[in-house]
Amino acid sequence: MFRKTLPRHPRTLQSRFSQLTSHLSREGNMQKVDVSLMDLPKTNVFTSKLPPDPAFGTPETSHKAPRKALGPRPVEGAMYTFVRPETVERSELLDVSPKAMEDLGLSCKEKDTPEFKAMVVGNKIFWTEENGGIYPWAQCYGGWQFGSWAGQLGDGRAISLFECINQNTKCRYELQLKGAGRTPYSRFGDGKAVLRSSIREYIVSEALHAIGVPTTRALSLTLLPDAKVVRERIEPGAIVARFAETWLRIGSFDILHARGDRDLIRKLATFIAEDVFPGWHSLPATLSSGPEGSFGDVVDPPLGVPPNKTQGGEGAEENRFSRLYREIVRRNAKTVAAWQAYGFMNGVLNTDNTSIYGLSLDYGPFAFMDNFDPQYTPNHDDHHLRYSYKNQPSIVWWNLVRLGESLGELIGAGKKVDDKNFVTRGVTEEDAPALIKRAEAIINKTREEYQSVFLSEYKRLMSERLGLKTQKESDFQNVSSELLDTLEALELDFNHFFRRLSEVSLSDIESEDQRRSVAHIFFHGDGIGGIGNTIDSAEMRIGNWLHEWGKRILEDWGTQGNEERQKCMKAVNPKFVPRSWILDEVIERVEKKGDREILGRVMHMALNPFNDEWDLNNRQEEERFCGDVPRLKRAMTCSCSS
Repeated sequence: MFRKTLPRHPRTLQSRFSQLTSHLSREGNMQKVDVSLMDLPKTNVFTSKLPPDPAFGTPETSHKAPRKALGPRPVEGAMYTFVRPETVERSELLDVSPKAMEDLGLSCKEKDTPEFKAMVVGNKIFWTEENGGIYPWAQCYGGWQFGSWAGQLGDGRAISLFECINQNTKCRYELQLKGAGRTPYSRFGDGKAVLRSSIREYIVSEALHAIGVPTTRALSLTLLPDAKVVRERIEPGAIVARFAETWLRIGSFDILHARGDRDLIRKLATFIAEDVFPGWHSLPATLSSGPEGSFGDVVDPPLGVPPNKTQGGEGAEENRFSRLYREIVRRNAKTVAAWQAYGFMNGVLNTDNTSIYGLSLDYGPFAFMDNFDPQYTPNHDDHHLRYSYKNQPSIVWWNLVRLGESLGELIGAGKKVDDKNFVTRGVTEEDAPALIKRAEAIINKTREEYQSVFLSEYKRLMSERLGLKTQKESDFQNVSSELLDTLEALELDFNHFFRRLSEVSLSDIESEDQRRSVAHIFFHGDGIGGIGNTIDSAEMRIGNWLHEWGKRILEDWGTQGNEERQKCMKAVNPKFVPRSWILDEVIERVEKKGDREILGRVMHMALNPFNDEWDLNNRQEEERFCGDVPRLKRAMTCSCSS
């Protein structure tokens, strides 16, 4: 299995901070096993359990075929194609994430070996004609892009090398190269990735993980000096070695549904439950069933206890496939809640970029929020703001409805899902109305669950960021919502506000004059913005909010908990966020000026975002990257081209 289950979140900010520190203490006493690349346990469960491209059904047939024979072309009845990366003549390993090495279970010294450098550009695969082994592959999937069906998409420039198991955590990941050459799914593309977008993905995927947002990961970044890639301009090529618990996405089901491949939909769903998730027993218990197929509250079993018949086993109208659907929905609800809480946007949130595992996936036109603006989208081609900040929760649900449609026959079958006639022939005309009604009812009820899980997770994260140990009904309106309205009206920086609030002591905001004075720490160096605002009105508005916030902090922490509360807030409010203007500067310095050290410094900050300082012998640069966003570089946008 790829991973255990999502961790249960601590109930309070204080317990989360205590858990973090105790975990670090235990980790220091653990005997870790770090292995070489060659000794790293490798598997290919994905390719062993799911069907390959029938045109090249074995590694041998693909390996012997001329690359042009592989495609691009339509691929049906398959989840992937065996395909090797293109050979790279010359490369430069620019940087390796030490945290990624640790999480894969690799020795930190391994990054300097010839085997590692060859592997991360695709020159080394773990298969030979003589001895066999694990042959690389590219996934087949489709997708809805900007609300329209795009047909077959697939890994057009991504090739997976193997799955690997961390000996310490027993987690299994699929390691993949982005920019490794053409595949059958490249369509009109060249299979390459440019340095510009590769730097962005390399830094930000690791930064999100460090903050605590579910995401795919980045292991290394390699420059291809001889590759000249044509996008809006001619750019240098690069390869990102990256990994994830799974690269399956909603688009993996979309393509099967569009083609009417019901057998493969069932096989893929079963694979996800049994080999990506820990098993059917790990999925949420069924929604309690009432009269005439109505549903009551969500009933979850105790932690570690599988659902039984009364909680919704196979005897209930809701079957195991609807429980799988709900697990995927719940994971994505938590992830989009984390995006909203930390001001992150995926600017191309199509179904092919929506993870089955609930991971942040595909780093194209993404961004962290600068000044708080719900209308902001980082994608300069998103003219209708489909993927703007405010629309992310509803768009993720729209994508999940497409998944519900793909799984509709299975989840609508109820307890008949394993009947021999249904499995072999599908639904009869007589049973179709009841099946459709049941599927629609489950999807509609799951929408309520999505909303509930999203709101619960969002409130939890925002409470933590605001330093609250408990949640009150009035907090959402009086504290969280009022703060967002204030940030928008005054055009204040979203993430800076929370970090600077972490420094505020209750003794600093006892009087109105003190609160008005403290308000200035949240202003930009060039003042406040927003139509009709003045320094006086901004001081008053922030001061009023600080008064309400201070009362809640006093309720939760008392008069003696200030220092501990500040530590807890700093542990969840990053000082460093890799914003678009910083990434642009890194790209410019690496690509145009040959500055290699800046990449490692920024990655170190991204991996340790909650630090006060980073001891990189460049304190001025650290503070500049953590300070005001330059006025003309706020709310930057970029294209999907990468």
